[in-house]
Amino acid sequence: MERHGVLAAIARGCDWINEQVGRRLMWLAALLVLVQFAVVVLRYLFGTSFIAMQESVIYIHATLFMLTIGYTFLHDGHVRVDVFYAGFGPRGRALVDLAGTLVGVIPFCALVLWFSWGFVGASWRMREGPMFVGGLPFVYLLKTTIPLLAGLLLLQGVSIAIKSALVLAGRELRVFEAGHSGGEAPT
Repeated sequence: MERHGVLAAIARGCDWINEQVGRRLMWLAALLVLVQFAVVVLRYLFGTSFIAMQESVIYIHATLFMLTIGYTFLHDGHVRVDVFYAGFGPRGRALVDLAGTLVGVIPFCALVLWFSWGFVGASWRMREGPMFVGGLPFVYLLKTTIPLLAGLLLLQGVSIAIKSALVLAGRELRVFEAGHSGGEAPT
C-alpha cells in the first residue's frame, strides 16, 4: 500500500472511532432531557429534590459534550469563524483546515492532555467523591472526560490534517464535496 493509502486508512480509522463514540452516546441527549424534566417535576410539583439526581444532569451533560466533540468535528458541526471558507474551493478549504488543525486543534489537545493528566490522576488515586453531600461519588470518572475529550479531538484533528494534506497533494478531493461525512468504517 502506498503512503497516501496508509494515510487515508489512518484518517478513516480516526473517523470511524469518533463515529462509533458519537453514535453510541447520542442517546445521552434524550436521557439528559428526561432526567432534567424529572428534577423539575420533583422540585416544583412535589417540593423535593435529590442531590444525586441533580448531579447526574451535570454528569450526563459533561459526558455528552466532552466525548462527542470529535464526532461533531467529524461532521463539520463546529462553529467556523472564517467567513470566507464557504466560498473557497476544495484546495482553499483544505489549506484553512490544515492550518487550523496544526495551529489550533493539535496544540490545544496537547496542552489539555499535558495539564489534565496529573489532575485526573490525583482524582483517581483518591477516588474523589461527591461534589455535595448526598451526591454521586464519581468525580474521578467525570474528570476523566477531560483527557478523553482531548484524545478524541486529537484523533479527529489528525484525520482532518491528513485529509487536508491529501487534498493539497491532489490525492483526495471528495473529502470536501457536499454530503460527504467521512464516518464510514475503515477499510
